[in-house]
Amino acid sequence: MAQRPSVRGVADVVALIDGLGKITGRAQVIWFLVFGGLFLDAYSNAALSAGLGPMTSQMELTSTQVSILTATAPALAIVFNPLGGWLATRIGRVPPLLIAKVFAIAGGLLAAFASGFTVVWLGRVLVGVAYGVDFAVAMALLAEYTPAKLGGRLNLWQAVWYVATTSNLALALLFFNLEAGADIWRWSVGSAAVVAVALLLSQALMLKESPTWLAGRGRLDESVANLDRIYGIKAIAGTPDAVTRAAADAPVIGFRQAGLLFKGEYLPRTILSSVISLGQSMQYFAVGWYLPLISLAIFGESFEKATVGSMVFNAFGIAGGLLSAYFGRRLGLRLSSAAGFAGVFVALVAMGLTFGKVPTAVAFLLPVLFILCHSAGPGANGKSIAALSYSSDVRALGTGVTGMVGSFGSVAGLYVFPQIKDSLGLADTFLVLSVVPLIGLVTCLLIKWDPTKAASPDQVTGRNRDTAAALSVTAR
Repeated sequence: MAQRPSVRGVADVVALIDGLGKITGRAQVIWFLVFGGLFLDAYSNAALSAGLGPMTSQMELTSTQVSILTATAPALAIVFNPLGGWLATRIGRVPPLLIAKVFAIAGGLLAAFASGFTVVWLGRVLVGVAYGVDFAVAMALLAEYTPAKLGGRLNLWQAVWYVATTSNLALALLFFNLEAGADIWRWSVGSAAVVAVALLLSQALMLKESPTWLAGRGRLDESVANLDRIYGIKAIAGTPDAVTRAAADAPVIGFRQAGLLFKGEYLPRTILSSVISLGQSMQYFAVGWYLPLISLAIFGESFEKATVGSMVFNAFGIAGGLLSAYFGRRLGLRLSSAAGFAGVFVALVAMGLTFGKVPTAVAFLLPVLFILCHSAGPGANGKSIAALSYSSDVRALGTGVTGMVGSFGSVAGLYVFPQIKDSLGLADTFLVLSVVPLIGLVTCLLIKWDPTKAASPDQVTGRNRDTAAALSVTAR
């Protein structure tokens, strides 16, 4: 019988997972269950977008109240992205994911049964907490679940986002045809709570703590047990190596250590991932969020036409999200982001110069180009590149900080777009926004880091610490 491999620390766990050729069986189910949380995040956002018009009419909301509702969730994510990363670093990856679902359930139900603006807003507050925590932690956990050669699969979250958005739009259309009337938005946001309940139960039953995180805390017996439960990898807990002993004895990395992300080799990685995350979220929430409005301008004044038009646009987002995994593997995350930003820049300039002056077919194709280039490039990579760029001890914190920066972009997009549109008109707004992908393109060309073209940060960190320990012993 072959001797079982010994696990002495994080580097051994990463090597065993990276040695897998594919993800199958229970590991595949667990992997997609984590993605389920990202589906919920997008679904909850789309639930408000799809029903915003009927809600505004029924509750007689002012434009200020509408702006507050749309920006609440991403604004709270500014705080709860890094907080989620901090929690995941201290207590593990799985507990924060389950906590997030509880907040999502409460937020969805509170909004669905609300009698006025204040209660709806409180529901969006809870949804924002769930969104902030879940997204930061889920991407870190997916990175640790995934073999290095399959790292491009993390980009599939973008396809999941558009599937969720399209699903909620389809549901809104169904409720519309069932004559839900002005209450259509209640059904839309309430259905998000149902999705959250299903995910909470499924994740509580199936998810297993990251073996990488467990090894980093010195809990090697639990780490090898979860390697077996998730992947069927039979290993034994060995004597902890110097890196593991030092990590287990050291204080848990928290907000005070966030400066690590802005030092040494991590500095360009943090800048790159933050700029990609900021740029993609700003351009999406400035344009993608308002696809129903753009659809109305292109196809005519009708709820059904606007919703179907948005679903068609989102279908191209699904296609782009699926392609992002391929482009990320072939080109790398950096170059595929650069190419996507370039396409978005061209699309926005063309939309600005031709809007209202060209046939409907051309006016339709330009937003399609925007969505395809966004979702196949920076839209997916903004989260993935952060999750793959840091070693496990700071990974959740890194994804949290990058998510926080991206949330600033979301808030800016949601506020900036309607304000510029009111003052300049839709065409000139597209031209102004084109500076966002241009900055993203330049940044991607200047900073050369790409995690898909480099060794695992965990293994590099382990080697560096081993070398430092050896040199210390020699010096003594």
